[in-house]
Amino acid sequence: MDGAHKIIHYLENPAVAEKTAVDAYAKEGIILDTFRPCYAALKCVRARGKLRVYVQVTVEGRACPKKKKDGSPRHDFSKTGPVGCDIGTQSVAAVSKDGMILDNLAERDHKSTRESEKLERRLLRKMDRSRRAMNPDNYNEDGTVKPRSQRQPWIYSKSYLKTKEQHTGIARKNADSRKFANREIANNIRSMGDILITEPKNAGKLKRKAKEPKVTVREDGTKKFSRRKRFGRSIQNRCPGQFQEELKHKFRDAHYIVVPSKYRASQYDHTANQFIKKELNQRMYSLSDGTKVQRDLYSAYLLMHPDGEIKFPDYVTCKSDFSTFKTKMDVRIKEIKASGYKVCNSGI
Repeated sequence: MDGAHKIIHYLENPAVAEKTAVDAYAKEGIILDTFRPCYAALKCVRARGKLRVYVQVTVEGRACPKKKKDGSPRHDFSKTGPVGCDIGTQSVAAVSKDGMILDNLAERDHKSTRESEKLERRLLRKMDRSRRAMNPDNYNEDGTVKPRSQRQPWIYSKSYLKTKEQHTGIARKNADSRKFANREIANNIRSMGDILITEPKNAGKLKRKAKEPKVTVREDGTKKFSRRKRFGRSIQNRCPGQFQEELKHKFRDAHYIVVPSKYRASQYDHTANQFIKKELNQRMYSLSDGTKVQRDLYSAYLLMHPDGEIKFPDYVTCKSDFSTFKTKMDVRIKEIKASGYKVCNSGI
């Protein structure tokens, strides 16, 4: 019985449902979920040119677990143990004693989202061209918008309004796809263990522009100024911050641990027992003993083995379990190469 049927079952005879729950708690100490409706909210969504109104019902008790067609649970949350999770701007790596994940964020069934993202950007450019053609007096000679005090009221063409409605629909679909994809990955990670160990959220810092542009001197003596942009578009399209909040929600009944910034899992080398700084674009690298590892998976492995105070990786446990991790990592990398699936910023 799904959530809707349980709500209807309660509304058909609420007195019986509440009495059954009270008797179960009084006799055996069992708390039954009655699914009593508490609140109802209206949500307005404009989809495919029509305004649609949905009713969101908040019920008493825990959410009804989802099941497959054969009646088995869709996600098994019975496994215990720590799970190290390294969240990047576009991908996520998770390692536990039984499983390993290296996937792109905001992608379902390994289907790339680049085409939908390109379509969204093309519509934005089309809207900008139409707006500039209809309002030439509102722009300066360099293409920037004039101050509000110097602008005339904006004029929008029928083509602009039609394109805007199309862009709104595409953006809504992409946002829903990103949300459901990240939720699915979070469920997969939750099924790997009941203790999540990850790093602090840094999406807000990474999306900011650099304070000063990087200056490169060419061979002829001229200077090249790089852009100040950083990871804004990746964060917009992949939503790592929202994904981390989803993980926090999934592990609310278990243990959600955030290590301090000085943990530096991506810089630690357990074979040398010291921190070795690496460049950001160095995704595949060799440890001090010559073993080649993938950076994200290795960081997740180190997060899975903290010391007693959860301040630094534990050298002893990292060394004892490394051979098993290395075997699983090689298998996972071969699977990714064989499938043709491209994991962003993985070096594979």
